[in-house]
Amino acid sequence: MYNRKRSEATEQERVMRWATFYEERFTELKLLYHVPNGGSRNQLEAANLKRQGVKAGVPDLTLPAPRQQYHGLYVEMKWGKNKTTEKQDWWIEQLRKQGYKVVVCYGAEEAMDEIAKYLDIEAETGRKVE
Repeated sequence: MYNRKRSEATEQERVMRWATFYEERFTELKLLYHVPNGGSRNQLEAANLKRQGVKAGVPDLTLPAPRQQYHGLYVEMKWGKNKTTEKQDWWIEQLRKQGYKVVVCYGAEEAMDEIAKYLDIEAETGRKVE
C-alpha cells in the first residue's frame, strides 16, 4: 500500500487491484468502475461537475453485470467508524428498488468477498465461501 495510512481510498484501491488481477479470468471484473462523486474540490470545479451530472451519495463502485434477480452490483466503501450519509442511504434504497444489489463494505476484504460472491467466483479467487 506504499506505506500510506489505510483509508476508504486505499481500501478501494486494493479492491481495484484485486479485480485487475482476476479480470482476464473473470471478464466481468473488467466492468468494475469507480464513480468519482466524492472528494474535495474547489468551488468552480464542484459547480462544473454538478452541472455535468455528479450527484452526492452515489455508491463508490459499480459492476454492471446482471446476476440472479439483480441488474448489477453497487458497492459503497467505508472505513473505520464511518457510516453512510443520508444521501447515500437514499441512493442505496432507490437502487435496491430498481433491482440492483447494493452492499456497504467496511474495507477491501469485505468488498472483495461481496463481489466474488455476487459473481459466484469465491472458490476460484480464494475469497470467503459461505
